[in-house]
Amino acid sequence: MFAFLYTLGIHLSVTLARIVALFHPKTRKWVEGQNSWQVTVYSLRFTAGGGPLNSGRRAASKLSDENHPSFVIQHSSLTPTFWFHAASLGEFEQGRPVIEAVRKNFPKAKIVLTFFSPSGYEIRKDYDQVDLVCYLPADTPANVNRFLNAVQPDMALFIKYEFWYNYLNELKKRQIPTLLFSAIFRPNRLFFKRYGGFYRKILFCFDHVLVQNKTSEELLKSIGYSNITAAGDTRLDRVAQIAAQAKSYPEIEAFKGETPLLIVGSAWPDDMEVLIPFLNQFTQPLKVIIAPHEINTEQIQKWQSELKRTSLWFTVYSLQLTKNNPLDTLHSNFDILFLDTIGMLSSIYRYADFVYIGGAFGDGLHNILEPAVFGVPIFFGKPHYQKFQEAHDLLQLGGAVSVANAEELTESFTVVYENQSVSRQRANICRDYILKNAGATEKVMEVIEAIQSQKGG
Repeated sequence: MFAFLYTLGIHLSVTLARIVALFHPKTRKWVEGQNSWQVTVYSLRFTAGGGPLNSGRRAASKLSDENHPSFVIQHSSLTPTFWFHAASLGEFEQGRPVIEAVRKNFPKAKIVLTFFSPSGYEIRKDYDQVDLVCYLPADTPANVNRFLNAVQPDMALFIKYEFWYNYLNELKKRQIPTLLFSAIFRPNRLFFKRYGGFYRKILFCFDHVLVQNKTSEELLKSIGYSNITAAGDTRLDRVAQIAAQAKSYPEIEAFKGETPLLIVGSAWPDDMEVLIPFLNQFTQPLKVIIAPHEINTEQIQKWQSELKRTSLWFTVYSLQLTKNNPLDTLHSNFDILFLDTIGMLSSIYRYADFVYIGGAFGDGLHNILEPAVFGVPIFFGKPHYQKFQEAHDLLQLGGAVSVANAEELTESFTVVYENQSVSRQRANICRDYILKNAGATEKVMEVIEAIQSQKGG
């Protein structure tokens, strides 16, 4: 009965999405992806030779499933196929170290990557370490069978979340090894409720679950699930990669000069309601870089008008440097730089003396691991950081501080600003946390390689 109601709910959700897509661009992208996944898969036939075949994706629009009734990816036991699924961009970044390790350790393997969210697919649809990227077809029995028949995965790997009943149930029926990695569980999840039998059934479809912490391991054991590895979070491996590949930005270095630098990452309006009063009342020398969560011209201009400190947009600053090249003087004319470009933030954390990460006053805290790897004291808001293990850990260790308002931020920030020993101590805590807890990717690969070895792959 529950399975029937679940599938009915999926059908109704797809129907509703098609209606909403008439008015909502993001939903329209998802619906288009649902309409095109078949031709995307077919257009990228796998061969025994291995290696990315991204050129096939460009031809997908010219094909249709009706034109190609055979609709099956050519498959060889000599070239195993790994299917990775990520809900969105954040989960992809979490799974990326494992994807690239599979590419390295199984060079002849085929790798399929699916996304649920348009925000993940649209940004990573040309990711060159996999053979195919497409939307996950809606979780109906017909879609599931057609997708699995086409892809023929030798192993399915779900990243952190995403518990799709029909997919997982069919994978189990077909005896396809299925892993969940970088997972994290909390007592309030339905799996652990007295009435959560249907959801526990979904969870037991996984052959192995690799969790981020011991708490998650104990929760799984409490419901009788035993194939568990406490591997940690693969995001730590990813941020270590990012730090090693961090770019240099002379214009940021010039802007900072000898003045302490605060970088605000992923600022939401709720965060700025705290940051603007703080910046207006903090009178000591300070340079600030603010990276808004969304680059909204009117919103940024409003923030500029409310700030007592002089500010400039990065693109304007960069253009002036290009025209006049006054690296030694231009930066002295303003205190705040609004980052209105994409792709810089993770690299420029290297220049920070302090970091504030946004999101915790709203939908959820953004990535604090990216600045932590560079060894810098971290601040963020309340209360929406509960789902992030690293936030709890760094708060407990003393590397990060959570604040509720401008007064708390001013008080906490002044402590690290005026006391270099405290600042260094908190910075070292953050850096050491990354170093001590990295290595989850290796543990995931040990499980993958063990399964492949048993299969003779």
